[in-house]
Amino acid sequence: MANTTEANPTKVAGSVGLVLAAVVEAVALLGNGTLLAVVLRTPGLRDARYLAHLCVVDLLAAASIMPLSLVAAPPPGLGPVRLGPAPCRAARFLSAALLPACTLGVAALGLARYRLIVHPLRPGARPPPALVLAAVWAAAGLLGALSLLGPPPAPPPAPALCSVLAGGLAPFRPLWALLAFALPALLLLGAYGSIFRVARRAALRPPRPLRPASGARPRSDSLDSRLSILPPLRPRLPGGKAALAPALAVGQFAACWLPYGCACLAPAARAAAAEAAVTWVAYSAFAAHPFLYGLMQRPVRRALGRLARRVLPRLPRARAPQTWHLAALLQHLQGPRKGPALGHPETQEQAPQLTGEGDLGTAEAT
Repeated sequence: MANTTEANPTKVAGSVGLVLAAVVEAVALLGNGTLLAVVLRTPGLRDARYLAHLCVVDLLAAASIMPLSLVAAPPPGLGPVRLGPAPCRAARFLSAALLPACTLGVAALGLARYRLIVHPLRPGARPPPALVLAAVWAAAGLLGALSLLGPPPAPPPAPALCSVLAGGLAPFRPLWALLAFALPALLLLGAYGSIFRVARRAALRPPRPLRPASGARPRSDSLDSRLSILPPLRPRLPGGKAALAPALAVGQFAACWLPYGCACLAPAARAAAAEAAVTWVAYSAFAAHPFLYGLMQRPVRRALGRLARRVLPRLPRARAPQTWHLAALLQHLQGPRKGPALGHPETQEQAPQLTGEGDLGTAEAT
């Protein structure tokens, strides 16, 4: 009886985790696919290459390692299927390569925005995006190749070692944590910290006084005039709006990737025990990137709105209730007139009199 009561909460927790993982998988596929289509159709984005690269990496991860983690048996996954040696090695290589490609791609995107905002007039200081992305994939490929040097996966009856946390070499995991998490975190923190400092300095700068135009009247010295030039009573936090994007970017990176990076530095037994939880927390970054790096840009929002208006059917506009004036209401109730309704009513009444007078004068003359 005790075994049954202990197994039921475990099954419920496993079912809830599987449903949440499936939702994260669906959001990652739909969000990154939509954002990639919008980025390719929006020519005004300066960091379009880095943003499109991040969408491609997220789509590759959502189409490869996330389904493997859904169907594979725990501890590496959440499903009932036990992977063989070859799929296990493939899963380990893809995890070790795609996760650093994602984190380094996020750092490259942050540095690109830093150069565009802080140094917009120094094009010589910007390395070409192709060179930066090639360096990102070279580092990711190197880390993926190092993950294959770990112990070979065991046959299906034994627990599979399909991840970096459980199957990688012990000296390799700290190096992987350093290059895949610590280095991108430092670059991202430095880039967005500099962006925040520049925005806060611009917000604290006092506005320039306007020069009075030639021939303008001097300002009156009344009480209303004095009150109108006073500062507002509620003080606003300088740079508060500018701190929103850096705080969200750095906070999302730390919340998603810090548990996985800490698990890489933990002993193998403890890392394998927390592997499923920290892995899917890291995978949630693939679903958060379209909202964080896409919808926060005004050109992307505008392009997404235009695309939604083209795809979705147009709904009929609700007509506002028509207001009737008294004269128009009376005319609507009486119906259309038989004669011509041109001109003012007074002129229409005077027309027959003038015509009669003209006829009378003509008859007298004859």
